Amino acid sequence: MSTSARPAPAAAPPGDLAIWFFILAELLAFGVFFAAYAFARARHPDLFDAMQATLDRRAGAVNTLLLITGSFCVARAVEAAGRDRSATAARWLAGGLVCGAGFLGVKGVEYAAKFGAGINLSTNTFYMFYLSLTFFHFMHVILGLVILAVLWVQTRRGAYGAGRMNGLESGAAYWHMVDLVWIVLFPLVYVMR
Repeated sequence: MSTSARPAPAAAPPGDLAIWFFILAELLAFGVFFAAYAFARARHPDLFDAMQATLDRRAGAVNTLLLITGSFCVARAVEAAGRDRSATAARWLAGGLVCGAGFLGVKGVEYAAKFGAGINLSTNTFYMFYLSLTFFHFMHVILGLVILAVLWVQTRRGAYGAGRMNGLESGAAYWHMVDLVWIVLFPLVYVMR
C-alpha cells in the first residue's frame, strides 16, 4: 500500500475576506472606467493623442515611482511585523505614508496647473476622462493614507505581530490595490498612443 502525501490546503489570501471583496469591487469599477476610456479613445484618437501630449509625463513617472516605493515600504512593514519587530514595521509604514503624501503633492501640482489653464471636466472628452480617472484614484490614495496612518499608530502600540497580522495585511492589500491601479492608469492615460 502506497502512501501519498496529501496536498497542502490552499492558503487563504492575507487579511480579511471582506477587504478582498471590496478590492475586487474597486478593481471592477476601475476596469469599467478603463474600458470606457479605451472606447472613447478609439473614437477620438487624434484628440486623445493631442491632449495626452499636454500632460506632464515626468510628474506621472515620479508618482509611479512614489507609489511603487510606498508599496515596497508597506510590504516590508508587513514582513517586519510578522517577525515581531513593531518599531521597524512602524518606520516602514511611515515611509509608505511619506510616499503616498508625495504622490498627493505631485498630483496636486498637476491639478493646479490644469485648473489654472482653465481646464475642467467639460473641456473635452480626454480631459473629462483624465480628471475623472485620476481624481477617482486620488481619492483612493487619500483613503489608503488614512488606513496607513491608523496602521502606523496601531503598529507603534504593538498591535501586530506573528499570529496577529489580519488588520495590517488587510490595510496593506488595499494599499497595493491603489498602487496596481496607478500602474495601469499611468501608461493608459499618460503614455499609450
